[in-house]
Amino acid sequence: MRIAVTVKSVGRRKPVLAKQAIELPETTNTLRQLIEHTVAWQIQKYQDRQEGNNGLAYLLPESIEDQAYTGKVGFGAIYRDGVPDVTEAASVALTAYKDGLYRVFLNEQELEQLDELLTLEENDDLVFIRLTMLAGRLW
Repeated sequence: MRIAVTVKSVGRRKPVLAKQAIELPETTNTLRQLIEHTVAWQIQKYQDRQEGNNGLAYLLPESIEDQAYTGKVGFGAIYRDGVPDVTEAASVALTAYKDGLYRVFLNEQELEQLDELLTLEENDDLVFIRLTMLAGRLW
């Protein structure tokens, strides 16, 4: 099943990750499985970029402007060797969700319970909102 995913960050007008279509297994029935499958998809995309980044890199003026808007201009090179462990990465993502570091919305409805049954349909809109912690002192 294909759904559209967007990652947003509080305080930024433009999404961190533009809307992308991802393919999820039909067995995705809970928020926990949704997070696990999304992490697995991200790791697969990371591996594809790692393997396909062997050519000479250059930047066009348009790409420099787009990257400058997000705050980092680079060639997209991946300097880390190795492949992340899917199970460990999914565990970290679930812990981050439990700790309140991000929220998940499906068709503008917040998903709150990890093991509550949910119904995904073709072309649903999934949004991850990354929350920012404020620094300060508690006196």
